[in-house]
Amino acid sequence: MKQIQLEIKALSPLAISRQKPGGSVSECEEYIPGSVIRGAIASEILKQSGQEFADLSQNGGDFQALFLGDEPAIFQNAYPAVLQLDKDFVIQDQVKVLPATALSSKTKPGFKSENNNGVFDTLIDRFCADAYGYSYDPNCPTDAGRVDLPSISFYSIFNDEYYKQSTSKRLLTRVGINRRRATSEEDILYSIEVLNESESSGKSPKPIVYTSSIISCDRLSDYLRQFIHNHRQNFRMGGSTSRGLGKVEIKAEKPVDAKQNLKEKITKFNKILQQRWDKWRIFGNPLQELSKRTYFSLDLQADAILTEKWQRTTVLSPSMLRHFTDVEDESLELEAAYSSYDYRSGWNAAWGLMKDVELVTNKGGVYLFSTAQPDIWHSALAQLELKGVGERTSEGFGQVEVCNEFHLIYREDAV
Repeated sequence: MKQIQLEIKALSPLAISRQKPGGSVSECEEYIPGSVIRGAIASEILKQSGQEFADLSQNGGDFQALFLGDEPAIFQNAYPAVLQLDKDFVIQDQVKVLPATALSSKTKPGFKSENNNGVFDTLIDRFCADAYGYSYDPNCPTDAGRVDLPSISFYSIFNDEYYKQSTSKRLLTRVGINRRRATSEEDILYSIEVLNESESSGKSPKPIVYTSSIISCDRLSDYLRQFIHNHRQNFRMGGSTSRGLGKVEIKAEKPVDAKQNLKEKITKFNKILQQRWDKWRIFGNPLQELSKRTYFSLDLQADAILTEKWQRTTVLSPSMLRHFTDVEDESLELEAAYSSYDYRSGWNAAWGLMKDVELVTNKGGVYLFSTAQPDIWHSALAQLELKGVGERTSEGFGQVEVCNEFHLIYREDAV
């Protein structure tokens, strides 16, 4: 498998909307979903080949292999990647989703700065507290005040410092058109919430860039990258493209081998977990000793559509994980789960229809597993990071990270 790194620069406002079930207000996403990137590239391929209305589901050749095959290319979500440092802008290659186990000060939330008290993770301490028979209710390490979930969705690391990644939005107000007279319709106004575009003029031009990647088979990765490069300014994403919205420029890097080496990450995670477990001994003996098992965490880096026994669920169970990885390990156990849910829908431009409303597990969900056979999981988890979990992974759903290093940031080391 090859990985193609993408940088998506917004040249006009992006109407990446989602319709909440039962609501009449169309809200704008904070990122570009993989399904939008996938649809934009597929649409441009069909347009350039003159086969916009052809049925390529049976004998579609390379197009079928990329988008409709048994193992299609995986288009990951594009997250905001521009980091502002004083007057300079840095485009980050890697942007991650903050885990659901992270906490920050309720009065001064955010990564540590003059005005913020920092963010820390609670996964390992919660696990130890449960084993020692204590409730875990931390306070702020700076002012001993209350803590809560920080209002941070995405973050990146630059020079060993943590920064919040976000983008800005605005409302565009439009007037309705009377189609018979081709003039503005009286008393018809509507607003579209959009992601702001790059500012290329003025005293301080500000780029708006999102980072993503495509996981593709070796045979087609070079062709796909070359096509994106040749038509980098022809793509349109989101809605209202006929009104001038959705224009982007995509920069595609050369494909690289998408190989992951997780053995060191898992070893480091277990070493620090053992050290923390030993520190908790100041409170006495645990209810049960830490077994000689290997622990690893799975963090959702995108919303996931999980199904177990024909029903939607928000918990990634051991049986589901064994199914996704094709690993037979009866010793696998789920130690802890932190997740929430929401609903997602959308618009299928190819069909001209609304997509089904899906119950999704929100990005940032954390699952802690343990196993007595760690060696058989290293390569399987590496493949899982590439392919994801659950349904519609080719559209960016279900992306995971194994043993996110943010879990190693304790309360006293808040960043």
